[in-house]
Amino acid sequence: MLDSSACASCCLDQESPTLSGQEKRILGIGEDVFSKEHPRVHKIVQTFDGLEPVLDVERALYFTRSMKETEGQPLNLRWAKALYHIASNITIYIDDYQLLAGRLGCKGRYGILYPEIEGDFYETFLDKLGEREGGTAFISPENMRIIKEEIGPYWKGKTYHENFNAAVPQELHDILFMDEAGTLPRYLVNETASWRSSLQWVHDYGKVIKRGFMDIRREAQERLDALDPNSPTAYHEKRPFLEAVIIVSDAIMLWARRHAEKAEEMAAAEKDPVRKAELLLIAENCRQVPAYPAKTFHQAVQSQFFVQMFSRLEQRTGTTISNGRMDQYLYPLYKQDKDNGKLTDPQAMELLECVWCGMAQFIEMYISAQGTSFNQGYAHWEAVTIGGQTPEGEDATNELSYLFLKSKREFPLHYPDLAARVHARSPERFLADIAETIKFGTGYPKLFNDEEIIPITIAKGAPLAEAYDYTVSGCTETRMPNRDTYTSGGLYINMPAELELVLNNGRMKKFGDKLMGVETGDPRNLKTWEDFWNAFLVQQSNYLRIALDIQYITNKMRQKFFAVPMSSSLHDLCMKYCLDLHTEHIPEGYESGLADFIGYGTLIDSLAAIKKTVYEDKSLTMDKLLEALDADFKGYENVQELLKNCPCYGNNDPYADSIGHAVERHTMKFFEKYGKELGIYMDTRYVPVTAHVPFGRVVSASANGRKAWTPLSDGTSASHGADVNGPTGVLLSNDASKNRDMINRAARMLNLKFNPKTVEGRTGTRRLIDFIRSFIDLKLWHVQFNVINRSTLLAAQKDPQKYRSLIVRVAGYSAYFVDLTPDLQNDLIARTEHSEL
Repeated sequence: MLDSSACASCCLDQESPTLSGQEKRILGIGEDVFSKEHPRVHKIVQTFDGLEPVLDVERALYFTRSMKETEGQPLNLRWAKALYHIASNITIYIDDYQLLAGRLGCKGRYGILYPEIEGDFYETFLDKLGEREGGTAFISPENMRIIKEEIGPYWKGKTYHENFNAAVPQELHDILFMDEAGTLPRYLVNETASWRSSLQWVHDYGKVIKRGFMDIRREAQERLDALDPNSPTAYHEKRPFLEAVIIVSDAIMLWARRHAEKAEEMAAAEKDPVRKAELLLIAENCRQVPAYPAKTFHQAVQSQFFVQMFSRLEQRTGTTISNGRMDQYLYPLYKQDKDNGKLTDPQAMELLECVWCGMAQFIEMYISAQGTSFNQGYAHWEAVTIGGQTPEGEDATNELSYLFLKSKREFPLHYPDLAARVHARSPERFLADIAETIKFGTGYPKLFNDEEIIPITIAKGAPLAEAYDYTVSGCTETRMPNRDTYTSGGLYINMPAELELVLNNGRMKKFGDKLMGVETGDPRNLKTWEDFWNAFLVQQSNYLRIALDIQYITNKMRQKFFAVPMSSSLHDLCMKYCLDLHTEHIPEGYESGLADFIGYGTLIDSLAAIKKTVYEDKSLTMDKLLEALDADFKGYENVQELLKNCPCYGNNDPYADSIGHAVERHTMKFFEKYGKELGIYMDTRYVPVTAHVPFGRVVSASANGRKAWTPLSDGTSASHGADVNGPTGVLLSNDASKNRDMINRAARMLNLKFNPKTVEGRTGTRRLIDFIRSFIDLKLWHVQFNVINRSTLLAAQKDPQKYRSLIVRVAGYSAYFVDLTPDLQNDLIARTEHSEL
C-alpha cells in the first residue's frame, strides 16, 4: 500500500495539477470510500492483491491423465471425459469472506496450464517465468517436476503448435518464425492460434440461469435416444457429440456439488454464526445451480460464475472468457428480489464484486514468447457489457447498468473489463454516468457504438434481433452467443514492415540480407509516386497472401486438436446440428474471421511524408531519405524534423487520411476476392493488444520520423504526438479513413488520453458527453480513454512501489502501470495528452 501522506505532500509541493479520482485515491486525498462501504470485498482484496501469480498444475495434470486413457476415441468425447476427471479430482477451495464458490487453483493469484496448446513450450520457456518482462509467475520445484516428468512428455508431438509448425511450407515459415521449432516469432506476419485454443468467446449465461444443466442434459439424452440406429452419420458424429454434452453436464454439476460439500464441511467447523450461515447459504446455492434454474439473484450470480470459471478449465480462449450482457440476463432476478424486499443495491453490488475478486485472482498466463509479448501486464478482457439495445431495438439501460458503473468507480482493481454499448438514443443520464466513470481515470468503460456495429453485423447476414443483442467479447470484438461460430485465431500483420521492404528491395535491416518480402527493385528507380505506391501494394499483397495461406492451414487443422463440449452445449446451432463449436463450418453460423493490422498510423504518416517530400515538394531525394533512415536520424535531425512536419493521420487532414483510406481499401478488396475461398468474411481489423511494441522492435527508422526499434502506433490511434488538432480531429480522421462501402471490416481500436483538467467538473462532464455523442454520430466502432497526468506516469516509473495500484488503459484492457515493460510504459507516456475538448 502507498504512504499516502508522503505522496500527497510531495505532489502538493509542486504546482498542483488537476487530479483524476484514481490519482486522488493513490495519493490518499479524500475519503477512502471502498474500505468503508465495501468491508467484505476490501478484506478479500487484501488477501491477494499485489502477490506474484503461482502456476497451479492440477488442471493440466488431470487433463493429461484422462487424455492418456482415451486415445482413439472421438475428440469431443475425450474432452468431456477429461473435464469430468478434472471436476472429480481438482482441489476445491472456498475463500475466506467470499459469498461465491468456484476457483480453479491454489490460494492467492494463480494461473493454470493448457498443455494441449503449450506443452512443447515448457522445456524452453517455463524456467524463465520468474524473469520475463511484462508479467512474472512462480512455479514450485514439485510442480515443475510434475510438468517435466509427467505432463510435458505425453504432449510431445501432440500439440497443435507442433503439428501446425510442421504443416507450414518453408516459404511461409521463414516469414513467421526465426527458428525451425516455430517458437520465436519474427513479428512480420504472426499467427496467433498456437497460443490459444480459440478467439475470445462469450456464453449464453442466461440459458443456464433459466434452464440449468439438468435440462440441457435431458435435451441431449432425449436426442441421443431418438437417433436412427441405422445411420452411420448419427453413430459416428451425432452420438459422440450428445454423449459429450451429457458427460460435461454431469461434470459441471459434480463440480458444483463438491463445492456444496466443501461449504458444509467448513460450516461445521465455523465458530462465527454469521460466517456459518454464509457458508450454509453457499452450499444451498451450489446444490441448486448450475444444475437447476436460479431462484434468486444470488443464485443467478453463482450460476454465472460457475459457468465462466468452468469454461476456463475447458479451454484457453484468446482473452479469457467474457461475461456477456450481465445487466440484461441478471436483471429479472435482480428486480424480483428487490421488489420482494430480499435484495438491496449494496447487497447486489457486494455479490458482483465477489465475482470481480474471483476473476482477479485468476491470471491468464501465456507461456510462449509470442503470447507473453502480445499480452503484457497480465492482460485480461473478460468484458462485462452494459447498455445498448434490446432484441426489439429499444434502449436496454436499466438500474443494473448504473450499478455496474458505480462498482467500477469504487472497486480498486482493474476487474472486470467494463464495456458500455452506446447508441443515438442512449439516455443522457447513462452517458453522464459513463462520463463520470471515465473521468475517474482507470480506463473504464470502453465504448462500443451500436450505430456502427449493428448495421455491419446485419450486412454480413445476422438476424436483426440477434444483431441488436450483440455482446462485447474480448478486447474490442463482439459476439452473438448463439449465432457466431468462428473461433480460429487470426493473424497480425506488420504494416510499417511492408513499407520498409519497399525501401530495401524486399529486405529489412533487422534481418540483414534475408529476403523478407518481394524484390520490388531499388527505390531510387521508383520515379513517381504511382511507381512507389504500386511497389508498396506489391509488398502488402504478398503479406495478405501469406496471411490467407496461414489462415487456411489454421482453419483446417484446429478441429483436429481442440473440442469444447460445454461451450457447444450452450450454443443453439451446435446443439441443433450436433457439431462442436470448433468445427470449421457450422450451418447457419455467422463466420467472420480476421487479420489485425499493426502500425496503421505509423504507416500512413510515413507514406504521406514520402509522397510529400520526395515526390511532390522534392524537398528530399530518395537517396537522402534512405541515408537518414539508415543512420536512425543521427546527424540528420533536420530531415527527421521535416518528415515529422508532414501531414499526419489524426488531424482531420485529407492528405494523410486519404492514404489510410486507400491502404485499407486495397486490403479489403484483396480479402473480399480471396477470403471467400476460406468460406468466411475475412475482416480487416486494428486490434494490436500490445503487439505494436514487439512489432516495433523489428522495424528500423520510419519515414514519419520515428526512431528505429521503438513502438508502432496502436490500433487506429494516431502516431505518438502526431495528433495536434485535438481529439475531435482524431475521430474525424478515423471516420475519413474508413471504407464505409465495404463490409469485410471489424473492430477499430482507438485510444485517447486526456489531461484530467480537460474533463474537470460539470463543464468537463458536459464536454465528454458531447464528445461521446460525436463518436456515436460518426458511427465509429470503439473508443477508450486514459484520464491521467503525464507527471503521474513519470513519477510511477521513478517510484513503482508508491504507485503499485496505478491502473492505466493499455489496449483493449487496463493493467497496473508498474507491471508493464519500460517500452510499453514509455509508449503510454508518449501518447498525446489532450488538454482541450
